[in-house]
Amino acid sequence: MTIVFKVSDNIKPLMIDFYQDRFVENKPPYSVFQVKDIDCVTTLYESGKVMFQGIGADIEASYWIEEERIKNNRLIDIKTGKDKKDTKESNYFLNMSTIGSDEVGTGDFFGPIVVTATYVSKENISFLTELGVRDSKKITDDKIKKIAPEIIKKIPYTTFILTNEMYNKNWNNDLNMNKIKAILHNKVLYAMTNKEPSCKKIVVDQFVYPKKYYEYLKDTPNKVTNITFMTKAEDKVLSVAAASIISRYVFLKEMYKLSQELNIEIPKGAGANVDETAIKIAKTYGFQKLNEIAKLNFKNKDKILEELNK
Repeated sequence: MTIVFKVSDNIKPLMIDFYQDRFVENKPPYSVFQVKDIDCVTTLYESGKVMFQGIGADIEASYWIEEERIKNNRLIDIKTGKDKKDTKESNYFLNMSTIGSDEVGTGDFFGPIVVTATYVSKENISFLTELGVRDSKKITDDKIKKIAPEIIKKIPYTTFILTNEMYNKNWNNDLNMNKIKAILHNKVLYAMTNKEPSCKKIVVDQFVYPKKYYEYLKDTPNKVTNITFMTKAEDKVLSVAAASIISRYVFLKEMYKLSQELNIEIPKGAGANVDETAIKIAKTYGFQKLNEIAKLNFKNKDKILEELNK
């Protein structure tokens, strides 16, 4: 695979600084530098063009294409290397079929992490707009319970629920929350792109630097790489907003089931009321019960154990 595009003047010094400790001695004629990694050869030419060659070319190029978007508002087609005509990020995806993903539950001590990818075709944009679809954090839970079933009936989606047992089993020093999110986003995006292979516009609400996102996936066999990372994507792209709402809806259902099972109202978040509830549960069902229903790497665990050991 070979990807070539022209780099903006303010990106060149960033590239030089980023790669400088890996420059090869015998660089090609008319080049500023060349770097040879295991899966990609990167060459920046005096003309300003940069060339990525190898099986990892798309991942390496995506990093710098994203830098162009963020710093210069440029949208570069990764296949052709040419600038896309509409460079207004906030409007670019408004009338376009997209696949988008979002997650909930990462900041909650209780309950699972839920991540969803949706496919919103151009034909369904007006349907979602009329429903009032937007970022789930800006919609009340009551409205989410009302509109999410309507979205689910009409919009193709894939959801994955990471249970707390699985979360606690796999958590270690190498697996931080951003890595978990990257793995889960990739999981649902890969499933969704297989369902809708004709859709080439994929958007993820940016929670980590793109380069780091792809590093987290280095051992993942099936990677989705043609992603546009966008801050506040839930407000700009309907597929991300729909994914946000479905994820929240599923999370609320899981929390309700948990409350019914334990016969106690399970609070969201990770505040003092969460600690109080966790202590009650541990005293009633044993501390081990929290392994099934809570994220035990949270600082809440220490407060709970301290109270139980008094």
